[in-house]
Amino acid sequence: MKNKNSSITGRDEDFAKWFTDICMKAELVSYTAVKGCMVIRPYGYAIWENIQKILDGMFKATGHENVCMPMFIPESLLQKEKDHVEGFAPEVAWVTHGGAEKLEERLCVRPTSETLFCDHYAEIIHSYRDLPKLYNQWVSVVRWEKTTRPFLRSREFLWQEGHTIHATAEEAIEETERMLQVYREFCEKYLCMPVIAGKKTESDKFAGAVSTYAIEALMHDGKALQAGTSHYFGDGFAKAFGIQYTSKDNKLEYPHQTSWGMTTRLIGAIIMTHGDDNGLILPPAVAPTQIVVIPVQQHKEGVLEKCETLAQTLREKGYRVKLDDSDNSPGWKFAEYEMKGVPLRIEMGPRDIAENKCVCVSRATGEKIFISLDEIADKIPELFKTYEADIFNAALKNREQRTYTAKTADEINAKLKENGDGFIKAMWCGEEACEDEITAKTGVRSRCIPENQEIISETCVNCGKPAKTMVVWAKAY
Repeated sequence: MKNKNSSITGRDEDFAKWFTDICMKAELVSYTAVKGCMVIRPYGYAIWENIQKILDGMFKATGHENVCMPMFIPESLLQKEKDHVEGFAPEVAWVTHGGAEKLEERLCVRPTSETLFCDHYAEIIHSYRDLPKLYNQWVSVVRWEKTTRPFLRSREFLWQEGHTIHATAEEAIEETERMLQVYREFCEKYLCMPVIAGKKTESDKFAGAVSTYAIEALMHDGKALQAGTSHYFGDGFAKAFGIQYTSKDNKLEYPHQTSWGMTTRLIGAIIMTHGDDNGLILPPAVAPTQIVVIPVQQHKEGVLEKCETLAQTLREKGYRVKLDDSDNSPGWKFAEYEMKGVPLRIEMGPRDIAENKCVCVSRATGEKIFISLDEIADKIPELFKTYEADIFNAALKNREQRTYTAKTADEINAKLKENGDGFIKAMWCGEEACEDEITAKTGVRSRCIPENQEIISETCVNCGKPAKTMVVWAKAY
């Protein structure tokens, strides 16, 4: 789509600058005096609130309850699970003083909450009757990132972290895989963002996990973004924290745990998946304003009144509607709400009113259609359904055009050089050293071992040994 807003850098001119321009111009975030942290402004936070509302409903529909753990973790607690603490050590922020007094023990500012949940589980779980516990919390966490970007990587960010504990490995694994599919459904149904679901390689799994699963999305520039993760911990944390329960057979057993999370990074994913040179393109489910009504020649008698009536009718149908009756020109308003990514714009002036119709404009395609005022309220679901299909299919087309297969490392490099960044489907022998060599030779990293496997060749893309699995590789955010 032609860039009508010259304040935004062209998407294909400088993708990173385009992304930052949208974050700032659409008033999603502001920078702060706290290096590496962001202010999520009302419009950006409203997107997160809508994400939160939908996900929270999906979690509760699957039996989960919300809790809230402390922000601080004593160092001794963090140290109980060796692999976990080693994995997070470079990103941990520490509190060493309370007021003027030095603390006897350092406190970690929560980077994630496995250890806090384990400490709590040890207090409340004693019998098989106490299991399972299906918990989630909505909090912020701190990870001391060296290089930060709005939404994609910030030192403090918002997220949900689910934590569950089960009597058996089978139940915990089922939970891990179930929540991955909840994430997949959320991204594809509500964010209109196609994803690949699969398992992480051993070297890329979460610190302390037995196995990690993820959904991976491809951004417009061909780089991957991890949109959500789900982890199976086995009984390692239970053993480290002394969590045991008495089984039905009156035996002491260790329970099995999971955790899973999504973050405000999803807002960055929405921008980079759907946005264009004119700004945001928001999925209706999470758009703070789903419909904007713009009066044309609003100084003419009856125009504002008719627009107000229409806006109120649509609100009563449950839509998030804004009537812009400011004295800015219609052209300015059109550009403003394109920038903000409002899915549907309704224009109405004296001639439209005389003909009992309005003009509806899709943010996804720019297509204009005329609809009777008697029918418009009933037509909105159909318009949104078409809109969602339009942006999902555009994102899917981009992914398909940027997905390549390769049988050798040289072929990976050739495909990337010829076509630009994207997903690479290639076979792998399963050896970590070989995985590292592929990254060193090509710059791509393993993203996941997809659920839907294909046989690209019989041999590993790097070493030529017999292949064990097909892996999706990519450069990533």
